[in-house]
Amino acid sequence: MNATSHLLRRCLLAASLAACMGTAFAASATKPDVVAGNVDTSIDPGVDFFDFANGAWLKSHPIPAQESAWGIGQVVQDELYGKLRTISEAAAAKKDAAHGSDEQKVGDFWTTAMDQSLADRLGLTPLKDELARIDAVHDVNSALDEAFALQPLGVDVFFDFAVAQDEKQSDAMAVHLVQGGLGLPERDYYFNTEQGVAKARTAYVEHLHRMFRLLGSDDAAAQASAKQVMAFETALAKVSRPLADLRDPEKNYNKMAPAELTAKYTPAIAWNTRLTGWKVNAPTVIVGQPEFFGGLQALLAKTPVPVLRDYMRVHLADAYAGTLSQNFDNEQFDFYGRTLSGQAEQKPRWKRVLRAENQALGMILGRIYVKDYFSEASKQRYNAMVEAVRTAYSERIDKLDWMSDTTKTKAHEKLAAITKKVGYPDKWKDYSALTIGRESFAQNMMNAQRWTFNDMVSKFGKPVDRNEWEMTPQTYNAYYNPSNNEIVLPAAQFIIPGFSDAEIDDAVVYGYVAASTIGHEITHGFDDEGRQFDAKGNLKDWWTKQDAERFQQRANVMVKQFNGYEPLPGLHINGEASLGENIADFGGIMIGLDAFKKTEQYRKGEKIAGYTPMQRFFLGYALSWLSQEREARLRTALLADVHAPAKWRVIGPLSNVPEFYEAFGVKEGQPMWRPESQRVKIW
Repeated sequence: MNATSHLLRRCLLAASLAACMGTAFAASATKPDVVAGNVDTSIDPGVDFFDFANGAWLKSHPIPAQESAWGIGQVVQDELYGKLRTISEAAAAKKDAAHGSDEQKVGDFWTTAMDQSLADRLGLTPLKDELARIDAVHDVNSALDEAFALQPLGVDVFFDFAVAQDEKQSDAMAVHLVQGGLGLPERDYYFNTEQGVAKARTAYVEHLHRMFRLLGSDDAAAQASAKQVMAFETALAKVSRPLADLRDPEKNYNKMAPAELTAKYTPAIAWNTRLTGWKVNAPTVIVGQPEFFGGLQALLAKTPVPVLRDYMRVHLADAYAGTLSQNFDNEQFDFYGRTLSGQAEQKPRWKRVLRAENQALGMILGRIYVKDYFSEASKQRYNAMVEAVRTAYSERIDKLDWMSDTTKTKAHEKLAAITKKVGYPDKWKDYSALTIGRESFAQNMMNAQRWTFNDMVSKFGKPVDRNEWEMTPQTYNAYYNPSNNEIVLPAAQFIIPGFSDAEIDDAVVYGYVAASTIGHEITHGFDDEGRQFDAKGNLKDWWTKQDAERFQQRANVMVKQFNGYEPLPGLHINGEASLGENIADFGGIMIGLDAFKKTEQYRKGEKIAGYTPMQRFFLGYALSWLSQEREARLRTALLADVHAPAKWRVIGPLSNVPEFYEAFGVKEGQPMWRPESQRVKIW
């Protein structure tokens, strides 16, 4: 979701952000219509509905130099940043805040992180202890000692680790071990031959070279280290599974005893001992990709120890570069921001600090945010909308001509069991064990990472807390959790900048929220991955063999459609990797549409700003993906993201919706038109 203006920049300077967002998005004293004001009437909706629905706004709001993308998501984020800055500055100004209180933690984090001169004076000092431990590595075992010490700091070298629900026993917490340890966004970045990807690989080696210089190596040694680390990561990528293969929950579920993992795949890693060191006494572990760990073992055995040291050293520095002196911060931005995302300039420090603060103290900020900015009326509106969409989905299941009654019964059970979480948690997370001070920005982030890690491992052996949220209320996003069979809808996800909730008509809201968010997340419970989990959140096959085959046949139509899209020359959308999101987009539209057809606005059929209720529904859906992005970011997304780019999340699913054809008079031969025999028909 994603676009700025000179007007918006003036607003930022004027410090009236919330009011200004309305001006930036709506653009005049007599506020234009929430969707009609974005329409480019020079474009036929049957040719390109995304550009028709959003083109006028995108043309008048070019991507700012500080951004890699711009659109509704970034405008919402700027609005949120303004509110969170107010909260943070108020906490920092409170001189008598009790030690350990929310105000003390927020205030000290903000004050310390905003002090660039302090970070510059300290340089690498905050990392000196970890760097010394890395320097002391002398063999594979001591390298593993340090790797297991770095994981609690959020530095996932060699592999990734998590304590999360057991996919086949959702009422138990399990240890998960999965592939990881790469510096580029995804394994295919190491191998894809497209010109832009090849340039990014070259730039990554240059980035590593400069990082080693900053870490104290001379130029020749830094160059050698960069090449050797790149070779090590490339070998690690080679034994990693491709993005699409990571979406198969059965193939990525391999439960075994830690001793079995050691004996079969990683003799160098005594998993029982290592996990006990983290206070996790696990009789079994769930290994995502056993062959990856076998490959890791071979790499550890043949890689010179100095290369292992360099690999860990540079990953530590990259993980904390944004909290260190300006030269580290600039270098990390130059590669990850400029090269991989296309940003011309760094965001201002206050925004980067807020991003870190959200990561470190997210629920503390969220508790204050919802008290000040999310009304009970809004919560009630969207709670009711979830039930309207659930009812529509139930009715749609009954009408399916390809699903047997046996599977329909199970589908109804799962749908009825979906838990909804709207706005914010009923119970807030306890941060009392987290220490935040004024020693350094990096130290506060390390404390926060350790606290997060300890909080995660503390869940092992305890009952699953199904009330916990994985997103903060101030997050412009939402999710479906298959193990909990729940949809989680943070308060910020409902924002349309410049408009209060009460100002937006149902047609737009049903497109913007019911279809693209609520319906989308519910459909994730029935997409190619989510459908494999039952009503209780267990990975369990509840489909008849014939129904599963029919589903896959229909899903294959969508895979083929999206594989055919080529957003950049030589780079197509990965229809297999993005299938779950594409099914969820399509399903969300269909059930959101069914729910909307029951509203008074739809029944009346009156036009607003020249558009019928049905047209406004589809314009509201397109508004949710109003976005444009730089080529570098688009390239990264095509290789590393399971979501299709924003434009194709509009034109792709809508090309399968009969009501869309009728609403906008789409004609045979136009780009948005598909023969009925080639349209997706799932939910």
